[in-house]
Amino acid sequence: MEEEVVVLVNESDEELGVMGKMQAHQEGKLHRAISIFLFNDLGQLLLQQRAFSKYHSGGLWSNTCCSHPRVGESNADAARRRLFEEMGIQCEMEYVFHFTYKAVLDKGLTEHEFDHVFMGKFEGEPVLNPEEAVSWKWMDVEALVKDVYEHAENYTAWFIIALERVILAFRTNPTLCAVLRSNLCG
Repeated sequence: MEEEVVVLVNESDEELGVMGKMQAHQEGKLHRAISIFLFNDLGQLLLQQRAFSKYHSGGLWSNTCCSHPRVGESNADAARRRLFEEMGIQCEMEYVFHFTYKAVLDKGLTEHEFDHVFMGKFEGEPVLNPEEAVSWKWMDVEALVKDVYEHAENYTAWFIIALERVILAFRTNPTLCAVLRSNLCG
C-alpha cells in the first residue's frame, strides 16, 4: 500500500511540493488540511470521537471531520469526500475561513497545518467508518465550550483552536447565521 501524502504549503497556502503524511507530522512541516463543522437545527455541533487506532490523537473528541486534500484535489472536493468516507454524510457545506496552527501531539508528532474550514447543516445520524471514528454526539456549543475549558485533554488540539474561530465567524457573519440558523448568532 502506497503511503498517503500531504501537500506542503507556505504561509500563503502556495504549494511547495508533497511529502509522506507521517514524515510531515514527524518533522512538523506546514501542509494543507480541511476541517468540517456540521450543525443541526438546534444549533448543536456534531462531534466525532477519533478511532483509538488513529496514528495520533486516538480516542479524542473533535469536530465533525478533518483531513488532508489529495494532490490536485480542491479543498471543497476533499471536504465532501472525507465527510462521506469518515461519517457517511453528504450535505451542502460552505467554505468559511482558514487559519494556520502548530501543535505538538502525542507519539512525537507535530501538527502544522494551513486549515481550510467548512461549515454546513445536517439533520440525522452519521454512519461511522470505524477506522476513523468510534463514536459521535450532538453537543450544544455553550456546554461544549465549558467542557473544553474544563477537560481540554479530551479534545484534539486543532479542534480547541478552531472552535474559538468558528464562534467568532458566527458572530461576525450574518449570512452564515441566516444559512445555519445557529444559536451562536448573538
